[in-house]
Amino acid sequence: MRFDFEGKTALVTGAASGIGRAIALELGASGALVVISDLDAEACRSVVEEIAANGGNACVFAADVSDEDAMREAVEFAQRKGGDLHMAVNNAGIGGPSVPTGEYPAADWRRVIDINLNGVFYGMRWQIPALLRAGGGSIVNMSSILGSVGFAKAAPYVAAKHGLLGLTRTAAMEYAQQGVRVNAVGPAFINTPLLSANLSPETLEALAVMHPMGRIGTPEEVSGLTCFLLSNRASFITGSYHLVDGGYTAP
Repeated sequence: MRFDFEGKTALVTGAASGIGRAIALELGASGALVVISDLDAEACRSVVEEIAANGGNACVFAADVSDEDAMREAVEFAQRKGGDLHMAVNNAGIGGPSVPTGEYPAADWRRVIDINLNGVFYGMRWQIPALLRAGGGSIVNMSSILGSVGFAKAAPYVAAKHGLLGLTRTAAMEYAQQGVRVNAVGPAFINTPLLSANLSPETLEALAVMHPMGRIGTPEEVSGLTCFLLSNRASFITGSYHLVDGGYTAP
């Protein structure tokens, strides 16, 4: 499926690698001007070069999503570069240590919540007014299968992803009649550099068999759904949570 995003400007956080990179590449290939945002400016520039090599247009705004001022500045940067902001993907996130809830370090709890939940709010706080100024647009917030189920030793991550869904649905209701759509995507375990760098082949295999399809997903499989939700083909879809999970949550 090909999308037409000619004349549109998109902001993607956590876009230097993995799912965010795949989304940025697909948006760029579909004609959008893509603002690549991540902490790693050098890795962002590599994604910009990939998009340019395929005839697309992109630029870098390095930022920490847990900094509200940085999120405001990212939106203002996108508006300066593209005239308006039309689409946003709040994808940046971290995992945190694997510790039971009763032993979880408070500092690690705050860090995961700051990035995975507060960071989405900070993004939307400035993205929504920009989309309204543009006459409407679409936001996709990257949740997880853990937005709908629990997972041992991951309390802040699970809490953040559940909270993200409430935030998504509330904003969707508030702005539905003003042309702003807000949806969430919930990937299962996806083959990203972060996953492969931190887990052994044996652990990856064990994760794969937890999915009825018998494998983990690819970033491109998440990107395809995300870009659909951003597009006008999803014009009657808002406030929804869409899984890309290989059947993980089906049992």
